[in-house]
Amino acid sequence: MTSTPSFSSLQLHPSLQKGLKELGFARPTPIQAEAIPPALEGRDVLACAMTGSGKTYAFLLPILHHIMEKPRGITRALVITPTRELAAQIVESLNDVTVHTPLTGAAVFGGVGMGPQEHAFRSGADVIVATPGRLLDHFRMPYAKLEHLEYLVLDEADRMLDMGFLPEIKKVLRHLPQKKRQTLFFSATMPAPIAALTKDLLTNPFTLNLQRQSAPAVGITQAVYPVAQDLKSGLLVALLKRGDMPQALVFTRTKHRANRLAAQLVAAGIKAERIHGNRSQAQRTQALAGFKDGEYQVLVATDIAARGIDVEALGHVVNFDVPLAAEDYIHRVGRTARAEATGEAFTFVSPDEEGDLKQIERAIKKTLPRVTVPDFDYSAKPQTKLEVPLAERIAEIRKKKAEDRARAAAKVERRSAAQSGGARPAAPSGGRPAAPARKTSESRGPSAGSRGPSSGGAGGAGGGAAKSGAAGRVRRGPHRGQGGSGGSGNSGGGNSGGSSRGGGDSPYA
Repeated sequence: MTSTPSFSSLQLHPSLQKGLKELGFARPTPIQAEAIPPALEGRDVLACAMTGSGKTYAFLLPILHHIMEKPRGITRALVITPTRELAAQIVESLNDVTVHTPLTGAAVFGGVGMGPQEHAFRSGADVIVATPGRLLDHFRMPYAKLEHLEYLVLDEADRMLDMGFLPEIKKVLRHLPQKKRQTLFFSATMPAPIAALTKDLLTNPFTLNLQRQSAPAVGITQAVYPVAQDLKSGLLVALLKRGDMPQALVFTRTKHRANRLAAQLVAAGIKAERIHGNRSQAQRTQALAGFKDGEYQVLVATDIAARGIDVEALGHVVNFDVPLAAEDYIHRVGRTARAEATGEAFTFVSPDEEGDLKQIERAIKKTLPRVTVPDFDYSAKPQTKLEVPLAERIAEIRKKKAEDRARAAAKVERRSAAQSGGARPAAPSGGRPAAPARKTSESRGPSAGSRGPSSGGAGGAGGGAAKSGAAGRVRRGPHRGQGGSGGSGNSGGGNSGGSSRGGGDSPYA
């Protein structure tokens, strides 16, 4: 396509056009210009689209256009995506462009309560954007049937394959109604399992860029900073304090390194937060929101965020650790230069990472320039180490687990002492304490307490009442107020005693 048309030429609903104009979008990106027309015609679409290409609106706009005039209260579109952050980002984009419409969207993912998500299913949000695992959780319930589904989108399909979601996706598809629907399929690459899935899902699809070699988005200036592993933190601080990076998204290989790096940046006087899989959804949302609002200069992330962060005008991405695969590199650096903007991507490479970097350069068919910082002391000794030795980390974990077990055992012991103290029968009027009820087995309890309609019931009542302090409830026989035999009392006490032990608050129950 020689020239990119304007959004107004795509014949979208006027309310969507108004939303796009207010967002500052005058013309579509190439993937939008190519994908929207066939999708508006109702065709299935199969697109290889790099991250940062603007593909979210490539699938959202035609779907929103189609359902604009249809009755509300019915979920007609489902978007399946690999990460929580990406699901939230897609819903945010939907809300931005539908501000002048009655259309609604809802995000469905783990780490948060299911109540609002259940409400979205029951009320019929027009578009549901979901991760596979949490979607399957809802499909176990009767309210999540999606029997009126007309549009299905699989976004970042190759990433879902990398994360092991392919079996879950196939289970999700089995839950969807087996009627004709329009399917839009987006993937940065097309490995064999994904190609096989497209054949099952798509009917005569309109295909885009299938033979395109994966590469970083146009507009990204890439550079490599050779540096010793122990000096990476110092180099990052030096670059940040020079003022060349107003904001930076920094990727580390592990969650442990993300935590340590964020702590070191804060200690150096730099406002930083981190986002990774061990943080709660609330913490991840807060960190991302603070980064977008400019509260934090640096957001340290693992690859869980590589495809789920869309920050307007993000100028810098730093690969603190060289990614192990070229695709991970592409998706990381794709967080900058979004939608044809410009940005810079820096990669810190230690001597032991040179091999991984060479593989990336072969994949993108480009040798990246090496850069050194003139005023940085590359021979300095680091003040603190980023990596805590594995033996120390294991020892710390074991210590914490031992403390947790000790607290749990003490809690159980306290409860047991409280229960045994409250379970003694009250002394008769003669002042002599009653003998404790003899314990019987679970199977003998009912038969031992049923020797007669009168004695068995009353004995169960007496024994059950004696043990009710521990069990938290009182068992009463069918004939209250009648005298019971000792044997029946034992039976009742035995049953109540069993309930007491089984219903305790042990953390291992």
